[in-house]
Amino acid sequence: MENTNFDIQEELKKLPARPGVYIMHDEKDHIIYVGKAISLKNRVRQYFQSSRNKGVKIEQMVTHIRRFEYIVTDSELEALVLECNLIKEHHPKYNTMLMDDKTYPFIKVTTNEPFPRVMLSRKMKKDKARYFGPYTSAQAVRDTIDLIHKLYHVRSCNRSLPRDIGKERPCLNYHIKQCDAPCQGYISQEEYRKSIDEVIRFLNGNYDGILKELEEKMNAASEALEFERAIEYRELLNSVKKVAQKQKITDSSGEDRDVLAVASGEEDAVVQVFFIRGGRLIGRDHFYLRISKGDTPSEILDSFIKQYYAGTPYIPGELMLQEEVEDRELLETWLTSKKGQKVSLRIPKKGTKEKLVELAAENARLVLSKDKERLKREEGRTIGAVKEIAALLDLDEVARMEAYDISNTNGFESVGSMIVYERGKPKRNDYRKFKIRGIKGADDYGSMREVLTRRFTHGLREREENAELGKFTVFPDLILMDGGKGQVNVALQVLDELHLDIPVCGMVKDDHHRTRGLYYQNVEIPIDRSSEAFRLITRIQDEAHRFAIEYHRQLRSKGQVHSILDDIEGIGPARRKALMRHYLSLDAVREASVEELAKIPSMNEKAAESVYKFLH
Repeated sequence: MENTNFDIQEELKKLPARPGVYIMHDEKDHIIYVGKAISLKNRVRQYFQSSRNKGVKIEQMVTHIRRFEYIVTDSELEALVLECNLIKEHHPKYNTMLMDDKTYPFIKVTTNEPFPRVMLSRKMKKDKARYFGPYTSAQAVRDTIDLIHKLYHVRSCNRSLPRDIGKERPCLNYHIKQCDAPCQGYISQEEYRKSIDEVIRFLNGNYDGILKELEEKMNAASEALEFERAIEYRELLNSVKKVAQKQKITDSSGEDRDVLAVASGEEDAVVQVFFIRGGRLIGRDHFYLRISKGDTPSEILDSFIKQYYAGTPYIPGELMLQEEVEDRELLETWLTSKKGQKVSLRIPKKGTKEKLVELAAENARLVLSKDKERLKREEGRTIGAVKEIAALLDLDEVARMEAYDISNTNGFESVGSMIVYERGKPKRNDYRKFKIRGIKGADDYGSMREVLTRRFTHGLREREENAELGKFTVFPDLILMDGGKGQVNVALQVLDELHLDIPVCGMVKDDHHRTRGLYYQNVEIPIDRSSEAFRLITRIQDEAHRFAIEYHRQLRSKGQVHSILDDIEGIGPARRKALMRHYLSLDAVREASVEELAKIPSMNEKAAESVYKFLH
């Protein structure tokens, strides 16, 4: 992806002096580095200051940066957790030192037990217990659990209660007044549950009462000259404050959900979407909307949900919204029918989820205020370009485009590529590779027929099986072929055989291998070379070719590419060596007649005919 419209020096001026995560992209728009900062403004600028000694790795990385983006957070602690999530999701090239499997601790309340315990856990399991976190300070978690024992007197033992009540003497924690000894029946299950409810309220963020109580005890101890006691309360107070830095970046339920929030002006709006998968915030995207004066956030969200989720192949089980929407029940019914499972729309009013929605809203406001001009340019390059293409072809809407290309070496190891663009942007998760199976030799038309047949046959089968998350379930609004009439006709024949009605357009090149127009419905349509449509078509054509070549190189690098002569019946190692010694290249072998081939040592007329037929 080109980034000619991204002015790094200009964008550096717009950075906020806020904690957050910054994401560096290269010329292909791949994520090459993810970092966190207590001040995005100061940290990101450092990469582009020539006076700083950055080290070899960073110096090299900076030369590849073509644009950057950022997500603001409320604390450096949140930025650290988000940084870890994004690195694990995207595996950036220059994050080598952070590519580990570091786990963060949770506080686990075993609410699935009659007499629950509070403990530290490194994993979150689906065991009906309550999990809080994750937290970045294990010591703070341990201190908080100690504090909970001191304040609420819940047990820490592994005894099976109520089965083992009265079987053993109470432990030391009872004698130092850190446990009410449910193991002896000294507290009823109902009273014990009240203490657990208090613990859960505390872990949910109701810290004010505890902080006030600890501060009062600390001051009282200090006034009574009990300084050791005062220090103990101070340390506990600091531990609670560390835990009180709410971690909105990870959701303890471990579920998939999208978080949607909007920021709007008089004519413009930005919808920010946070993608939470498996409980982790793994990425985000923002969408620029043109609105009418007076449109409310509720109306904007309602419209966005209908447009966005009509085209996306994956719908999570929950959408968390900033505002109530008018058609909430209708939207839930529609999304549930599309997903095949229950989809809920929720508007959180308190706690971590509400703060996460507010964080999305804050990022939307930042994008709207600082990136308005860039968004408009980006919209022109992407959605605007797609609209131009649709207008050229007289199509109502083109949300998803698929482009195909074939690559081979002298007819051997032919491979096909399928790339996908949605709303004018590459959707790399939907890219697919095909190793040609049924075609021998340099037959691009036959190879393309095989690729398209496999792609759409597989897609039809997934649709019959209701495979919502299948690799080929979503069909394009437009198919782009790397070539003219011949390639287009191959595609149309395949679609006709499968009874599919999808527009097919050829990307025609001139004698200098430069895009010159589109071939559609037996007519070549010229494109203005200065238009965004032309630039997008060129990017798509180059990307399809790059992806096919990349796959072909992978096969060669694995030692899977061998001489095309090895695939000819009757040609073994000896005859292959004899032919290559005599002709030096495959082109020379291809130009030889049967009689000339038969004269080569170790060859005969039958073998010569096999070679000739295969190469022709």
